[in-house]
Amino acid sequence: MAGSMAGITAVICTYPLDMVRVRLAFQVKGEHKYMGIIHAFKMIYTKEGGFSGFYRGLMPTVVGMAPYAGFSFFTFGTLKSIGLAQAPNLLGRPSLDNPDVLVLKTHVNLLCGGIAGAIAQTISYPLDVTRRRMQLGANLPDSDKCLTMVQTLKYVYQQHGIRRGLYRGLSLNYIRCIPSQAVAFTTYELMKQFLHLN
Repeated sequence: MAGSMAGITAVICTYPLDMVRVRLAFQVKGEHKYMGIIHAFKMIYTKEGGFSGFYRGLMPTVVGMAPYAGFSFFTFGTLKSIGLAQAPNLLGRPSLDNPDVLVLKTHVNLLCGGIAGAIAQTISYPLDVTRRRMQLGANLPDSDKCLTMVQTLKYVYQQHGIRRGLYRGLSLNYIRCIPSQAVAFTTYELMKQFLHLN
C-alpha cells in the first residue's frame, strides 16, 4: 500500500513534465506549436484550462499503475517460487545474507523479471494508449472524442480495434519494458540480500 501511494504521489507531482514531454515529442518537423519547454507550459496553461490542462490523461495512468505493479510482482513471485521448488539446484543458490535461504541465480532473476514485465505491460497497455491519446488532446483532430478514460478506450477500440488500436506500439514498448523490469527485479533481489532481509 505504501509503495502504491508513493508511486501515485510521484506520478501526480511529475505528470505536468510528462505532458510537456509528450507534446514536444509529438511535434512534426515544420509544424512546431511549441517553441520549447517553457513555451509549452505557458500554452497548455493558457489554452487548455489552467492547471487541469496539465493533468489530462492522469486517470488512466493512476488506474493502470495498480494492475501493472500487481501483475508484475505476482508474476515474478510465482516464477521465483516455482523455479526454486522445481529446480533448486539448477536455478537457485544460497542467499548472501542467509545461506539457509535459496535465491534465484542472477541470470534467472533477469529472465523472470523480464517475463514479469512483459506480462504486466501486456495487461496494462491499453490504459497506456489511452493516457497518451488523452495527453495529446488538442493536437489530435478527434480530441473531442477522447475527453474521459472510458470514452477514449471505447473510441480507440471502435475506430482501430484491439491489435491496431489498444495494443498499437506494444512490441516497441517491450524493448524498453522487458530490460527495465529485468534489471529492476534483479536489483530488488540483490538489495534484499545486501540489507539482510532474507
